[in-house]
Amino acid sequence: MAISHAASGELIDITPLGERVRDTVSSTLVRAEHFEVFRLVLPAGKSTQEHRAAGLITIQCLEGIVELDAHGQAQTLTPGTLVYLADAEPHAVTALEDASLLITMLLHRA
Repeated sequence: MAISHAASGELIDITPLGERVRDTVSSTLVRAEHFEVFRLVLPAGKSTQEHRAAGLITIQCLEGIVELDAHGQAQTLTPGTLVYLADAEPHAVTALEDASLLITMLLHRA
């Protein structure tokens, strides 16, 4: 079964999950040839491994608190904050509280 992504012009709900955050899995909201948007859900204490995106990205904190390790420093993202990372910038995220993030990527897929 194909995964459904939003179509052009379709409204997407990105409101905070609140109590549902621990029961929600990360999901891709929009996928196009060179553009992708997804909601990353991380329970408190969980981390992503350090990785590099295949393009530039923004990370917007929708709820909770996370620590972003990038550019040789740790920064705290709280609801309403957003960070931009250049193409292939190594980074990792650790949830200090249950959190959901909106990740937007401008990709250079072959």
